[in-house]
Amino acid sequence: MNTIRTIIVDDEPLARSRIAKLLDQITEVVLVGEARNGQEAVNLIDQKKPDLVLLDIQMPDMDGFEVVRTTTFKPFVIFITAYDQYALKAFDVHAVDYLLKPYDNARFFEALQFAQQQITLKQSASFNDKMMALVKEYQVQTQAYTQTLVLKEKGRDILIEPEEIYYAESYGNYVKLHLDNRFYLYRSTMQAIENQLNPRFFIRIHRSYLVHSLYIRQVTYEGNAEYTFLLKNGAKLLSGRKYKAQVLAYLEG
Repeated sequence: MNTIRTIIVDDEPLARSRIAKLLDQITEVVLVGEARNGQEAVNLIDQKKPDLVLLDIQMPDMDGFEVVRTTTFKPFVIFITAYDQYALKAFDVHAVDYLLKPYDNARFFEALQFAQQQITLKQSASFNDKMMALVKEYQVQTQAYTQTLVLKEKGRDILIEPEEIYYAESYGNYVKLHLDNRFYLYRSTMQAIENQLNPRFFIRIHRSYLVHSLYIRQVTYEGNAEYTFLLKNGAKLLSGRKYKAQVLAYLEG
């Protein structure tokens, strides 16, 4: 089998290091570069023209879909994502594969094996058509929702990206937007902000809480149709009985 020239794209150094060590176990794979963000990835892909890119979707400057759309050269891609509520079934067409964080080594090697098969069969034209169709679908869906929330604090504008929000909490005439270790008050109602944010990622679990699925660490059933949500920043939120259907839809994913 010919060598598979591969690039890793992830803004987390430990994630890149782990992937590099796993790739080192596959004799056919040659690592030709690593990128820390979207713009580096675009430049590296167009320069190196790799066979395969392991591409993180969530990056601060340019997400993985934007990287795919921007590059002139179109390699095979394995997407990497932490969004367990993202439309992962769309990727399960075995044209574009994905790794859902946290993934184990077996899942990683399964994705690589499939990529090797596709590259060997040289089905790049069909692959690229399907990949670009998924990118366009994602962009249409996400553009319907707010990309940035703008609020005022001490006379200056504060810009908050939806992916920064761990959860939103009703707070009188405001909504308290909880980030990792701080919060901001945003003048809005819970219903209004729920309509603004992409329901693929945000789950209404209570009349007072809207939670980002990326940051859910654990869900525990408490009885009486109520669940405790433990978030990655340590916050604990109790769901409302009236929102049982939304919670179950998330759990059944």
